[in-house]
Amino acid sequence: MIQKIVLTPFQKFVKIEGFSGILLLLSTIIALIWANSAFGDTYNALWNFEIGITSETFELKKPLILWINDGLMAIFFFLIGLEIKREVLIGELNSLKKLAFPLFGALGGVIVPVALYMLLNQNPETFKGWGIPMATDIAFSLAVLNALGKRVPLSLKIFLIAFAIVDDIEAVLVIAIFYSGAIKTTLLLFGLGLLAVLYFISYKGFYSKFLLFFVGIIVWLLFLKSGVHPTVAGILLAFSVPIRQKIDVATFATQLEKIYTDIKNATNLKKPILSKEQIEHLDDLEDWSSKFQSPLQHLEHVLHGWVAYFIIPVFALANAGVLIDSSVAIEIPLVINIIICLVLGKGLGIPLVVLIAKKLNLVQIPIDINFKQIIGVSFIAGIGFTMAIFIAGLAFVSSPEYISSAKIGILLGSLISAILGYFILRSAAKKVNV
Repeated sequence: MIQKIVLTPFQKFVKIEGFSGILLLLSTIIALIWANSAFGDTYNALWNFEIGITSETFELKKPLILWINDGLMAIFFFLIGLEIKREVLIGELNSLKKLAFPLFGALGGVIVPVALYMLLNQNPETFKGWGIPMATDIAFSLAVLNALGKRVPLSLKIFLIAFAIVDDIEAVLVIAIFYSGAIKTTLLLFGLGLLAVLYFISYKGFYSKFLLFFVGIIVWLLFLKSGVHPTVAGILLAFSVPIRQKIDVATFATQLEKIYTDIKNATNLKKPILSKEQIEHLDDLEDWSSKFQSPLQHLEHVLHGWVAYFIIPVFALANAGVLIDSSVAIEIPLVINIIICLVLGKGLGIPLVVLIAKKLNLVQIPIDINFKQIIGVSFIAGIGFTMAIFIAGLAFVSSPEYISSAKIGILLGSLISAILGYFILRSAAKKVNV
């Protein structure tokens, strides 16, 4: 019974991400059909439609696709930042023992694909796409694992999520260092200064979601104008959100009992409205509830559905519409390179490094996971959809033909990885109870 209570939040996370993967798939299919249909012109016209404000002293005008990739995706990265902070402080990454297994998996899932890309790349113009096969798409990956049902132990899902989060950390660092534009130092320093203020007041115990929202918009704008990709601002903002509660369970329970008694004894108008006393007691309940909730956990809970069910599917719809036409130049070597890096780089790189770490007695693999399952989940990690497409857009921002080629490679590589991983895991074990 205790185990069930402990696992419920994680199982809920898996369920949300799994359904998000289905929405991602549908959005991708719709984008591909739309872009290659008789209405293909409307697809491009919609996402290239410019929206923004222009004045004599200030201009912020972008195509709709950039508002999605720079704006909505900043919220996605903000959520990733919250998840990273939680995992590092109290989750699967909060100790060396817990971190070791997914860390070595993540290292293998980054070093081998990147090395393969650099080794196979023959075109100097496509070299900067080396970061494309780095990260794993958690939503798509969990959707595949969920399709296997009880054949997959919960510890294997935890492993996948943990090393995917480590992958995300590495990808964010790569974006910040290698895929940002020419940096305007003054604007960046102003943005970092505001972040430092948020960190300081959070350290002192003050937190306001309204202040976070207001300062967040300014920081996002400063990063955008400074040349550092604004999604990095989303990650850094997340680290300013405190995880601690202001009151403990005993204090909250005592106050809850008092408010319950007060509401019960308050004047009842016998009408479909509340009395002044009842409203005041409800305000007290809301105030004590906000003190009892972890700000980080609350924000993560609120944003998770929006990101999983809206932001990521919209991103897929806007970015996955690759025109497949003989008249469109496709860089075949780039397509093949990305497919190899996603499928073999992840599928072989992760288990290889984990095996070496195991031989050196650096990691302890859970007893309910066999090595064939590690190989299977490693191939599934080759599903690099969201982050891979995002990095491709940054790497080849001035070369549309390379972006299209990279997207084709990502889609095919992710599909092959998903199929191989599914059948390896299906044959790896019989159904188990989770």
